Amino acid sequence: MQKFLTFFLLFAFIGHAQTPYPTDYFRHPLDVTIIPSGTFGELRSNHFHSGMDIKTQQREGLKVFATADGYVSRIKIAHYGYGKALYITHPNGYTTVYAHLQQLSPTLEAYIKKLQYEQETFEIEVFPKIDELPVLKGDLIAFSGNTGGSGGPHLHYEIRDNAERPINPLLFGIDITDTTKPIITEVYAYPISEDSHINGTKERQKLRLINTPNGDYTVENIQAFGKIGFAIEANDRQDLASNKNGVENIQTFYNGNQKFEMDFKRFTFDESRLLNRYIDYGHYTDKKERLQKLFVESGNTLSMLKNIDDNGYIQVEDSTSSVYKVRVKDFHNNDVWLTINIEGLVATDVKPKEIIETPFHIYSKKANELINKNVSVYFPQDAFFDDFYINFEVNNDTITLHEDTIPLRENFTITYDISSYKDQDSDKLYIARLVGWRKQYTIYSKTYRKENTLTTYNKTLGTYALTVDNINPTIKPINFTEGKWLSKYRFLKVKIEDEGSGISNYRATINGKWILMEYDYKTNLLVYDFNDNVSTETKNNLKIIVTDNVGNNSTFETTFFRK
Repeated sequence: MQKFLTFFLLFAFIGHAQTPYPTDYFRHPLDVTIIPSGTFGELRSNHFHSGMDIKTQQREGLKVFATADGYVSRIKIAHYGYGKALYITHPNGYTTVYAHLQQLSPTLEAYIKKLQYEQETFEIEVFPKIDELPVLKGDLIAFSGNTGGSGGPHLHYEIRDNAERPINPLLFGIDITDTTKPIITEVYAYPISEDSHINGTKERQKLRLINTPNGDYTVENIQAFGKIGFAIEANDRQDLASNKNGVENIQTFYNGNQKFEMDFKRFTFDESRLLNRYIDYGHYTDKKERLQKLFVESGNTLSMLKNIDDNGYIQVEDSTSSVYKVRVKDFHNNDVWLTINIEGLVATDVKPKEIIETPFHIYSKKANELINKNVSVYFPQDAFFDDFYINFEVNNDTITLHEDTIPLRENFTITYDISSYKDQDSDKLYIARLVGWRKQYTIYSKTYRKENTLTTYNKTLGTYALTVDNINPTIKPINFTEGKWLSKYRFLKVKIEDEGSGISNYRATINGKWILMEYDYKTNLLVYDFNDNVSTETKNNLKIIVTDNVGNNSTFETTFFRK
């Protein structure tokens, strides 16, 4: 072990001076053809995708291998997010991440289960020492799965530098088959300045895409004047799959001069939520299309932006002809071009931009507080990127807090005074966000109670309500019944559900001893592995207690037999 530590530190010192992205250092994490279901930098909900999602043939249990020598520096097991995740730090300073795992290798599984049983918790995060869990390139470290926030079986694979910044794994020689061009599916033009207009209006304009014979794009010629910007929806495909992925680079040019570049090679987790400033957020929440703005608005400090001239905007003069071009390319330099011909023309009759004024105006550079009846909403300074009129109403403990069309960069606070509620009711109250076409679905917003106030923090505008939950969770056995012999069973399965505030925690024991039951919120299943050998008795008493987010709880007890 001491030799390993000495070697590791020596290699780390030497590797520090190596080229930024060694292309022959990391092997593939799987022994299957690398087909991505998601690419690095891809636009996701509230964040950029920080790794490569690798297809696992629509199944779980594929062997996952260490892609280089190193040591296991972190193991995190969680219900949500990455699910079961493994982190390996390498002598050259990089860390690789393997997420949504079904289970770890036998050695690592035994290591983490010992700690889970000692701490009596499924969710756990540990940081082993440098000489505790060494691995070699090609060692079996885990099996692929579908845990956490995964939408289907796959392996999420990351490479991070020593500053914890994720980097595109393709830069390290992990190759994929790709001769397919990116595609552009939407184009919009934005008047920016007070005097600017496009095709006779100050409103944002959708431009009709036209395919050219060589596979590129153009649009119908536009008439414009003043300061304007553009946005596109673009994605990429690889040769071996039909799913849409993110692109690698976007550049724009105005009359031959570069105006803008977005380069998806590396970013920091701290800036990832700025995705909502980079895209047209209101358009996304309305149409579910992520328009990438080819101009840089205030507050957009993404490190992926480069070669920016005048924040990417163009200035169209009267009586001129000009050309705006967009180049979109993938990692393998397959590219596609969009050409927009612009006639500079001052329109005499311009349709004004519609601005809906309300009694409440938000100033982004100041703290703002809205108060109505028993409700207060507090926005800290710089919670928003821009000033705007906000729609704010309170009706029977339901708050209309605008629509989810304005991005936030800081949490705001909602506080309810519940002193008028009866004691027996107030204990079961929580704050929920109402969603759906008719706001018929509730999403629990983590609620904090202090005397006669309830408080929640969020980054999403919309409709919120004070909600009561008097319903206990339900617990239902799936593969067994009372008094059943389970000698031939490997797993014990139970379904838990809660109609109101949602599951908060659970605890299970056999004959009074705590057992590790893995919880999958996507299927509502609790699963215990009899191979854990908690009890070797013939008669076994199972007890499960499930608690929701306001403290309602249910207890399930049964007896089963096993030899």
